[in-house]
Amino acid sequence: MPDAPTSFTSSSPSALTAVEQEILRACRDAKRERASVTLIAVSKTFAADAIEPVIAAGQRVFGENRVQEAKGKWPALMAAHPGLSLHLIGPLQSNKAKEAVALFDAIHSVDRPSLCAALAKEIAAQNRHPQLFVQINTGEEPQKAGIAPGEADAFVAACRKDYGLEISGLMCIPPVDEAPGPHFALTAKIAARNGLANLSMGMSADFATAIQFGATHVRVGSAIFGHR
Repeated sequence: MPDAPTSFTSSSPSALTAVEQEILRACRDAKRERASVTLIAVSKTFAADAIEPVIAAGQRVFGENRVQEAKGKWPALMAAHPGLSLHLIGPLQSNKAKEAVALFDAIHSVDRPSLCAALAKEIAAQNRHPQLFVQINTGEEPQKAGIAPGEADAFVAACRKDYGLEISGLMCIPPVDEAPGPHFALTAKIAARNGLANLSMGMSADFATAIQFGATHVRVGSAIFGHR
């Protein structure tokens, strides 16, 4: 059984402000416009009463790891707050593709042919086109999902040619025991040579570094919501 969703912590809105200020500083340092970076507030395991204050503070883009958890809380939140955008940032099982395409505005974890086929089928059936990111396993960690860097070009080409998918960008999660910069740089290099404009890189501990390396989407959870 999954853990019960975590409830509201009063620090969330002020923590969101602090994260926004850090993003602004990182953008200035990198000589980038603030608008070039989308903050995804990762609300996985948190209940609606923890999310509502963050919405009220102005946040509009949220991330979830699991389809089933998102289905349980987000339809009501999205009905109550038009204009929200929901991103799936965790692994996606092929048999959940129908639900994922219906619910999410972006999917950051495209990483295998069977999932490509399932997504292509559902995108055509529903005429709904979530933004798609290919996940790159930059550390080639066996326990982690994603395409190996050496296979990334062929996989992106197959997504486009064999499945008719429009790939928006790449996503990576660097190994926890390594400096993230080289992994962000590698992901950016792969994206550039494949003509991909978007980079989903950086979490609570390293999003400022990711922005320096060109991240267009940063996935920040604990720095906003607190520890789970």
